[in-house]
Amino acid sequence: MSNPPDRKYAATHEWVRSEADGTVTLGITHTAQEMLGDIVFVGDAKVGATLAAGETAAVVESVKAASDIYAPVAAEVIAFNAELEAEPQRLNEKPFDTWILRLRPANPADLAGLLDAAGYEAAVGAA
Repeated sequence: MSNPPDRKYAATHEWVRSEADGTVTLGITHTAQEMLGDIVFVGDAKVGATLAAGETAAVVESVKAASDIYAPVAAEVIAFNAELEAEPQRLNEKPFDTWILRLRPANPADLAGLLDAAGYEAAVGAA
């Protein structure tokens, strides 16, 4: 599965898509969901929290492992996709159509430091 070119990527397997209102939508990549296996829980996100870049923003658990979801840039958490509480498997089914968090970046220019689709694929060896 190719990584959509309309997003930026972190080497830790998160994607972010910039929205018209200056916020970003965050999810996990196809590579991440493949490594995790069947996802059974998504949560521990704190709406209103201010996070530093690289700080844990949420947790995803699968039948194989638990994995932190990291803030790719310093940001405030403004929303959590509560539908994932009942249907965490959506991340396996459609990782690029299923968002986990909405963030308000402290400095939107920091997004330029993330990887584009080709850069992410090169960094993680994804096809």
